[in-house]
Amino acid sequence: MNVGNLFRSAHAFGASFVFVIAPAIDVRALYKSDTSATARHVPLYQYDTIDDFTPPHGCQLVGVELLDGAIDLPSFTHPKQAAYILGPERGSLSPELTARCDHIVKISTKFCVNVGIAGAILMYDRMISRSRHPPRPPSPGGPVEALPPHVHGGRIARSKEQA
Repeated sequence: MNVGNLFRSAHAFGASFVFVIAPAIDVRALYKSDTSATARHVPLYQYDTIDDFTPPHGCQLVGVELLDGAIDLPSFTHPKQAAYILGPERGSLSPELTARCDHIVKISTKFCVNVGIAGAILMYDRMISRSRHPPRPPSPGGPVEALPPHVHGGRIARSKEQA
């Protein structure tokens, strides 16, 4: 069920896709109890092995694991295009998969949380850090500043050769 929660959260936070590598369960069976109809909105890619997995072009791989040297999530700048890899419920990311990641981040908790919770925390952090939100007030209940107007850059002219 935790993987089902992860997929539902991916749908809620606007993920472009979800993927699994060598799942220990029948992932498609999880959709039967999904009231948000994630399967109709978010494509699922399933890979039999790590070697079969190819991330989308330009996508940086971000592993989520409690490892020494991993970046604390609140200090991490999320890439514009990213695929996040979370470890299994009872285990860790394999050394092969960790080596393929461009970044490794950790959610600093006293102990491991389940994959559904970890994924939701990760996606919320991405949404907050990559979206435009006014700054938080310095004190609880304080006045919220207005969001500054968006500033557009100059027009970019492209030729067919550059496209």
